[in-house]
Amino acid sequence: MLQPESEPSQSDDAARAGWLYYVAGMTQDQIARELGVSRQRAQRLVSRAMAEGLVHVRIEHPIAACLELEQALVESFGLLRARVAPGLGAGADAVRAIAPAAAQELERFLAMTDPLVIALGTGRALRGMVDAMAALDAPHHRLVSMIGNIAPDGSASFFDVIMRIADKVRAPHYPMPMPVIASSRAEFEAFTALGPIRQVRHLAERADVIFVGVGQMGDDAPLLADGFITRAELTALQRRGAVGEIAGWVFDSEGTYLESPDDTRLGGVRVVPGLARPAIGVAAGASKVGAIRAALKAGILNGIVTDEMTARAILSRA
Repeated sequence: MLQPESEPSQSDDAARAGWLYYVAGMTQDQIARELGVSRQRAQRLVSRAMAEGLVHVRIEHPIAACLELEQALVESFGLLRARVAPGLGAGADAVRAIAPAAAQELERFLAMTDPLVIALGTGRALRGMVDAMAALDAPHHRLVSMIGNIAPDGSASFFDVIMRIADKVRAPHYPMPMPVIASSRAEFEAFTALGPIRQVRHLAERADVIFVGVGQMGDDAPLLADGFITRAELTALQRRGAVGEIAGWVFDSEGTYLESPDDTRLGGVRVVPGLARPAIGVAAGASKVGAIRAALKAGILNGIVTDEMTARAILSRA
């Protein structure tokens, strides 16, 4: 006896709506009629398809203005590589603009046949990059966290991406199970004395490729928003000239780190300036311009994925 077909899930409906909109070129009214739903529901399904990564939209044609900005960034800062995505306009989410370009850049390394150790930071931009990636098999590579994944309350860091990407590319992965910022030097030393954590940190330190987000140190600093530092600690860092952070390590407008590895409580592995291997930042937005420029100027980053407006702003200060 034939079994009845299962009912389509909401994800099935969202995927179908996304395909009809982005591939078939239907309007939302046409999608509503095709699926037998209201226009409002059709709109929600299309939005869900994008939000859940069921549909990936990329611009394959190189845009001349973006290519010119890429070349200018490479020449101005001596970069190994720059990718500039078309901007989405004032008020738009910059992460949406750069995520597909960042995904393509990471996929370029994952497609290489020689085994690589790829180190990854955290944050909204990195999560957007991973969500925009296509699923692929890359079991010969290893993925490792650059930064601890434990929040102050003991929960897993919300924007940690290592598990998410490992699931997509089916590669061995090495999370860093320690606080982003330890409560004391003694706690930091206790964690880093553990054999598995030492091994993960060593793997991250010698990674072949690094992908990191760039945090700003204004009043909207991610370290503050995520509860890793207090308002008083942020103010103290600002008074010392802090403009940005990468993997929790804070630096000033010249790209000079404000903390020594010898007295740190930071769980993240510091990106050493002047690396010969790729250290690629994924970041965009007006609030991040100073931080990105400082990291490029000091050689903390030798690659960048950003958008048009951010690239122009960085170059205007060069």
